[in-house]
Amino acid sequence: MRKNILIIGAGVTGAIVARELAVNGYHVTVFDKRQHTAGNCYTKTDPQTGILVHEYGPHIFHTDNTTVWNYVNEFADFAPYICQVKATTQGKVFSLPINLLTINQFFNKTFSPQEAKDFIESISEPIEPVKSFEDQALRFLGRDLYEAFFRGYPLKQWGMDPSLLPASILKRLPVRFNYNDNYFNHQYQGIPREGYTTMVDRILAHENITVHLNRDFNAAEEHGFDHVFYTGPLDSWFQHRAGRLGYRTLRFERSHHAGDFQGCAVMSYPEEKVPFTRITEHKYFTPWKNFENTVIFHEYSSYCGKDDDPYYPIRLVEEEKVISNYVEMADQEKGVTFMGRLATYRYMDMDVAIAEALQAAGEFIKLDKQAQNIPVFFNRPI
Repeated sequence: MRKNILIIGAGVTGAIVARELAVNGYHVTVFDKRQHTAGNCYTKTDPQTGILVHEYGPHIFHTDNTTVWNYVNEFADFAPYICQVKATTQGKVFSLPINLLTINQFFNKTFSPQEAKDFIESISEPIEPVKSFEDQALRFLGRDLYEAFFRGYPLKQWGMDPSLLPASILKRLPVRFNYNDNYFNHQYQGIPREGYTTMVDRILAHENITVHLNRDFNAAEEHGFDHVFYTGPLDSWFQHRAGRLGYRTLRFERSHHAGDFQGCAVMSYPEEKVPFTRITEHKYFTPWKNFENTVIFHEYSSYCGKDDDPYYPIRLVEEEKVISNYVEMADQEKGVTFMGRLATYRYMDMDVAIAEALQAAGEFIKLDKQAQNIPVFFNRPI
């Protein structure tokens, strides 16, 4: 008998699991509480300008995973796109990530790559042991670059002083000693020409998939299905019985302007005195099109309240016990698999989420055919 599967969440993770199960004969029902598919990758044409807007912030697809790249290209025509970010700080505009041009501009020098390496080493602070984000940045960069580009950003993005954030956030030297300003270092980079919403809708377009939008999930409904894949916040499944997990949320202020506004897709504002973290000009995400006018988003970060959309898990040390409690509670669940960045309380780039969704769907199909137990987590939060 064909099994009925419920998937909660019509974002990338939920859509891919739905598709993979549907093509293998399962009947899949998808619920999403929002009025649209694609989750935070949702794109929509701005009616005033005709520009395709990334409604929940910019998403540039980048990966070294050939399987993932080939998969998304089955459902979308990806245009090549190189992300080149700029930063306004101390009254000037610089190139990000910090590269040889940034260093030479900032210090008014003409360093060669080796000279720049030697200079950065000479101004870095030999802090031992390294305990915090601030320690790591000072050790890598020195105080001048840290103050200009790194101190204010975590204060705004995470709402915390850099001295309280773990050093692991800044895992490696955030400097390039050449003039490469490609924000990502991945083999495959691009943006779907028709937007992410069209891509996700094509993934969900299968006769064995039924999608219900504006549809909240009632836990009692899970009993009508043979298995549930849940991609929402982990603590929400348990009605926050062990407390709320910490997330940051984003707020966007949209405005329209004649002509061009800033001349690039993303302008970062790392200084603490500027209340927003960046300005996004969406016309630059489709450089193959021309637009007379423009639409921009000022982006603000804040702590996620109970009515806000969660974006980034905070994962402070004091939260580890709460996470452990929810993992223990999840392990007692039957017929449910928790998946995706919210349900596993991990930050993931889109390509990682896609790879995990494909892996999980494949493992589920194999284990189901063998009548073996289905894991509660295919990738655990801790």
